[in-house]
Amino acid sequence: MFYETIATLVAGFAGGGLVLLLNKTLRGRLPRWAVPVGAGIAMIAATMANEYGWYERTKSTLPEGFTVIQTVENKVFYRPWTYAVPFVERFVALDAPSLRTHDAKPALRIVDAYLMGRWSKPEKMVVLADCDTGKRAPLLDGASFSAAGDVTGVNWFAADAGDPLVTGICALEATS
Repeated sequence: MFYETIATLVAGFAGGGLVLLLNKTLRGRLPRWAVPVGAGIAMIAATMANEYGWYERTKSTLPEGFTVIQTVENKVFYRPWTYAVPFVERFVALDAPSLRTHDAKPALRIVDAYLMGRWSKPEKMVVLADCDTGKRAPLLDGASFSAAGDVTGVNWFAADAGDPLVTGICALEATS
């Protein structure tokens, strides 16, 4: 966030400077308000570029094996351009190499999911999915597994058909 603020300020100075140079070239024919308007337009353009570029920049830095399964777009009234083209504010990525299964219960899959937000640090969540029933559960303290692969101590969530988390986990190929 600090670097984006600095970039926005630099863009404002650059935009104002360009209008000032243009005014000098035109021998002062531009109105006095043109320089601050040029600086403001440059700052808004820099902010928009940061907003719309965040998702692709962040996605490109994900380690190999990460798969983005869901994005959340945002529209905000004080950013009217977002109504025309919403920007991605959050997304969920699965760490495919972390996929764990049990030989006796291959439909039960455990994977690390990462919740990434524009202005927040990444959060890791370990998720258990039952691909046969379409249920999922966060793995918290108190969950236990038997030698046969049965799970106890979890709060199952009956996901809707097409739930991106269950669909994404069940689409991963088991490597072990």
